[in-house]
Amino acid sequence: MSNKQRIGIVGGTGYGGAELLRLLARHPDAQVVAVTSRGDAGTPVAQAYPQLRGVIDLDFVAPDPNNLRDCDVVFFATPHAAAMHDVPALLDAGKRVIDLSADFRLRDARLWAHWYGTEHACPELIERAVYGMPELYRSSIADADLVACPGCYPTAIILGFKPLIDAGLVDLDHLIANAATGVSGAGKSLKPGFLFAEMADSFKAYGVAGHRHLPEIRQVLGDLSGSAASQIGLTFVPHLVPMIRGIHATLYAQLSGQADLQALFETTYANEPFVDVMPPGSTPETRHVRGANVCRIAVHRPGDGNEGNTAVVLSTIDNLVKGAAGQAVQCFNLMIGAPENQALTDPGALP
Repeated sequence: MSNKQRIGIVGGTGYGGAELLRLLARHPDAQVVAVTSRGDAGTPVAQAYPQLRGVIDLDFVAPDPNNLRDCDVVFFATPHAAAMHDVPALLDAGKRVIDLSADFRLRDARLWAHWYGTEHACPELIERAVYGMPELYRSSIADADLVACPGCYPTAIILGFKPLIDAGLVDLDHLIANAATGVSGAGKSLKPGFLFAEMADSFKAYGVAGHRHLPEIRQVLGDLSGSAASQIGLTFVPHLVPMIRGIHATLYAQLSGQADLQALFETTYANEPFVDVMPPGSTPETRHVRGANVCRIAVHRPGDGNEGNTAVVLSTIDNLVKGAAGQAVQCFNLMIGAPENQALTDPGALP
């Protein structure tokens, strides 16, 4: 009898759910036993995702707790404000939960309600959740039974700023994150602004007055700096670009000290399997991380003789992999004591 972890995926018809299925299907320590969908219950998974024909031989089932009773680990790939209604019963039943939504990312329930437009259903569990960024919280993730995976923008931005903040080299009052995403970050729902004729051949900012990933980023940067989140002066402006997958974050920080930035970044991430610091002068592209669980980073210091007082960090990820499903599987590996790179070693696909 196999000792594989029995996996349930709630919300299997979305892009994040599809990526989970792709990654977990070849995971030697995982067996997907249940994939839920409200609208497609009873239909084959491979009918919705033909790329999984011959790989996943399951039908979608209704998101009923009884359909998850045989699972050891349950992944939620649901819209925000959905998982929080089902997670308490699963934890009580001894399941371990990895949530790809924002339901347990923020430690302040009132702040969460403000940004997500509804009261939190189980605020008592917020402190129990571990933020699922292995590069920051690896040991806590390994012991957790509830992991809140980061958003895609926060992943690229936090990993880009981390070496500078760890070293105390930047002015925390004047951080800037100018980031762009592909349309898959908005999910599969039909929205006018994401129609091909609306967004092709165009480029636009959105959420300029405030994006709901902003408090999440401030919270974690506060952890890194030992400051309250309210003390992090971050300006975050997201943009939509006409591509399917990818996040490109251009980060600006005013330097308050002297250091070899290239050496600092290389040292910080020397032992991180999924952060790649590129050679001096590099400019990472989203197409080079497509399909891969990697954050590819380059650091620059514009100015004569590379002695300017502004650090510019370029940080790229695939929003559906390192920004969602891949990072969730990375956390799963830590939780079950498997090699952290299990089922995550494939390079990106090009073109």
